Amino acid sequence: MPLLRAPLIRGGVIAVFTLVLTVFVLGPIVWLGAHAFAESWTYPRLLPDGWTLRWWSAVLADPALGASIQNSLTITPIVVLVSAVVCLPAAYAFARFDFPGRRLLLIGLFATNAFPKMGLFATLASVYYALGLMNTVAGVVIVQLLGTIVFMTWIPSAAFAGVPRSLEEAARDAGASRLRVFFTVTLRMALPGILVGAVMAFLAAFDEAQGTYLVGAPDILTMPTQMYSLVLNYPKQVAAVFSILLAIPSVVLLLAVRKHVMGGQLAEGFQIK
Repeated sequence: MPLLRAPLIRGGVIAVFTLVLTVFVLGPIVWLGAHAFAESWTYPRLLPDGWTLRWWSAVLADPALGASIQNSLTITPIVVLVSAVVCLPAAYAFARFDFPGRRLLLIGLFATNAFPKMGLFATLASVYYALGLMNTVAGVVIVQLLGTIVFMTWIPSAAFAGVPRSLEEAARDAGASRLRVFFTVTLRMALPGILVGAVMAFLAAFDEAQGTYLVGAPDILTMPTQMYSLVLNYPKQVAAVFSILLAIPSVVLLLAVRKHVMGGQLAEGFQIK
């Protein structure tokens, strides 16, 4: 009997865990989806009083909300591009050269994300005022850049380190120059890891709110910072629609790189060697 009870208990625990996970993961998504199309929802009715698309029209027609969408879709790619220009050479150096302080610098990069950033943002504000970067696109780009460095350094570094040296040496023996070997062998093989790092950097910059609000408000508001105003000043249906729009880029990008993420590129990127 005890042997028969063990599988039943295990199955019951798994079923309860799955149910709880489903409620907490899918519950908010269902709630957002229902409110985004609900005319109104009167307690204790289980279903909305009616369905409508006018909340979507309200979001797309609102100049402030439209400006925040445009800011997010413009600033975030700039942040990722700047992050790649700054971090990819460093990632290659970390992967291929053994220099004093290498491991300490890698740990330092990771440690920057281990503490609350609000204190750092408050300190940066005084520097921003002195340099005239408050309420500027450049200031927002720099603030969002801080959250992308760890992804654009660690993950591509692991990708560069995973390229077999023997393939590069074979290409060199065949007469290829160092530059050609880098672009045709090293970069091509490391590209999946770099792509994962770029996607994670995009998501980090796209979702960054505290520093962006501190530096950019009230002139430059992105979608995450606009959520503060939505929660306080707009109907909850509008907030639901805007939340769905905010989630779309994250979902699309994660689906685009799911093969590499599930294949271990993301986990390998955080291994110090």
